[in-house]
Amino acid sequence: MTITQLYYVLAVAEHKNFTLAAEKCFVTQPTLSMQIQKLEDELDILIFDRSKKPILLTEIGEKIVKQAKNIVNEAGRIKDIVDQQKGYIGGEFKVGIIPTIMPTLLPMFLNNFISKYPKVNLVIEENTTEDIIKKLKNGHLDCAIAATPLEEDNIKEIVLYYEPFVAYVPDNHSVLEKAEIEISDLDMDNILLLQDGHCFRNGILNLCKNNKFFNDNHFQLESGSFETLIKLADEGLGTTLLPYLHTLDLNEKNKLKLKHFSNPKPAREVSLIYPKNELKIHIINALRDTISGVVRGAIAFHDVEIISPKSKK
Repeated sequence: MTITQLYYVLAVAEHKNFTLAAEKCFVTQPTLSMQIQKLEDELDILIFDRSKKPILLTEIGEKIVKQAKNIVNEAGRIKDIVDQQKGYIGGEFKVGIIPTIMPTLLPMFLNNFISKYPKVNLVIEENTTEDIIKKLKNGHLDCAIAATPLEEDNIKEIVLYYEPFVAYVPDNHSVLEKAEIEISDLDMDNILLLQDGHCFRNGILNLCKNNKFFNDNHFQLESGSFETLIKLADEGLGTTLLPYLHTLDLNEKNKLKLKHFSNPKPAREVSLIYPKNELKIHIINALRDTISGVVRGAIAFHDVEIISPKSKK
């Protein structure tokens, strides 16, 4: 039995197809099939039911895959131990970032990180929270940046910062005369939000549910981008809510349409999340320190009320 054989088994279990699994493992399909067959012969059992389409795990195969994940992860930990002992921070490191954080946070820390840790090959991809959780659990991401708390089994969360919500209101809106506003100052019939699938939307829904006039039907789900929501608000079609960091790059004219909430300011919690096996924890800590350093100067809010991305029931 080899680590490579177990790695191939995990690939087939995930993709339910030998050809696709071989492509993902960068080997030929006959090579992958032969190695899995050798393992099955050695154990004298069948891991996969090849008569099914897509391929399914047998009952014993389910148990083997569960244990194989532990073994492959622990094997990877050996290299981590050696790297940490040598003080080496390098190699490929895969990071997922949710769409409502990527465009504002990434430019803030990327240059700092790659300058300080030039031996790390960052592979960054934009994913929804749902996809990020799946990829973390399947070992396809080393860590991710997302709105929390998520309360997912086998995933740890390190809070990076708390980002307040800011209202962006059209010209001539009554709240423009106020120094600070409350959620109750906003018209629930004219809130412009992101489409379904964005955890930022869930955070806003949770925030507005605290209002006695809340009704799901009030919300107009107009767009997948903040830029479009801003343009709709500029046309007088409603009010939208933006994450604080997104407001920093607005032009001076648009900044005049921003209204901050009174304390405690409603905010989302943004965290670095990673598997509980803590593989590559030395790189995760380096990323955390870099991001915390640059964000600390950009967000000076301390009195905030966290709004979970999960819908409250």
